[in-house]
This record gives sequence, C-alpha cells and structure tokens, in this order.
Amino acid sequence: MSNAPLIIRRAEREDLPAIVRMLADDQLGSTRELLDDPLPASYYHAFDEIQADPNNLILVACEGAAVVGTLQLTFTPSLSYRGGRRATVESVRTEAARRGQGIGTALMRSAIELAQERGCALIQLTTHATRTDAHRFYEKLGFTGEHIGMKLRLEPPA
Repeated sequence: MSNAPLIIRRAEREDLPAIVRMLADDQLGSTRELLDDPLPASYYHAFDEIQADPNNLILVACEGAAVVGTLQLTFTPSLSYRGGRRATVESVRTEAARRGQGIGTALMRSAIELAQERGCALIQLTTHATRTDAHRFYEKLGFTGEHIGMKLRLEPPA
C-alpha cells in the first residue's frame, strides 16, 4: 500500500497499458483482452473515440504515478424518466493486490457524483452473474438487482 493520496482523474492515453492490464486481470477478462506489447491499435482507437465523445469518459484512480483502478462512465439521453439522462458504469477494475482498500468505492462515488452533476435520473451497470463479490460491492453502494441484464454477442462485419 502506498502512502500517496488516492487521486481520481480522467484517464490519459499513457494510462492505457495499465487500464488494459487491469481489464485482463481476472478469469473473464483474461479471455477477452490482449496484453501484447505494444498494445493492439484497436485499444488506442477506442480510447481516442471515448475521449472525443462528451458523453463518455474513463476515470482512473492513481496513487502517485501508479494507476490502481479504472472505470468507464457513459451518459445517455433517454426518453424514459421524463426525458431524463442515464449514466452507465462499465469496466470497473482495481489492481488485484489493492482490492478491498476503498479504491473501487472512491471510483464509484466519483462516478455517482458526476452523474448527479449531469442531472442523470439514474446510474446503472451490469455485472457478470459469476462475480458475486462485485454484486456485494455494488449493493453496499446502494445498487439493487431489480433488472436482468442481457447481452447478444455480435460477430464483426466481414
């Protein structure tokens, strides 16, 4: 554990290798991500697209120069909730050795605060059914499992 204060900030392009490393550092992510050095260009293209979109951002939690946590936050205009906006949280990760030390909580609280500042009617997320520790974590933050998240995997165009 570092003595440096935890800083939550918008991600920078130089943070991308650390972010992808955290995304890959679990049973599910290890099958989805590529940790090539250098990273595949697709990660940089996606990062640049996210950074250019005013309704998308990636947050990182840093201790000194070390990136120790991350999440993506997307704001979506919606007709439901009387034309209210929604915030969606994705890809929440904390360095494996640092889990349980409040980093994820600090990131999520920042995301909730940003959603409130943007006038969102709600903040939502999906979490894999096998991530029971994550379910408890989100419930402690006030999230409820009142919906069923569903996904359809698509093949890239030929």
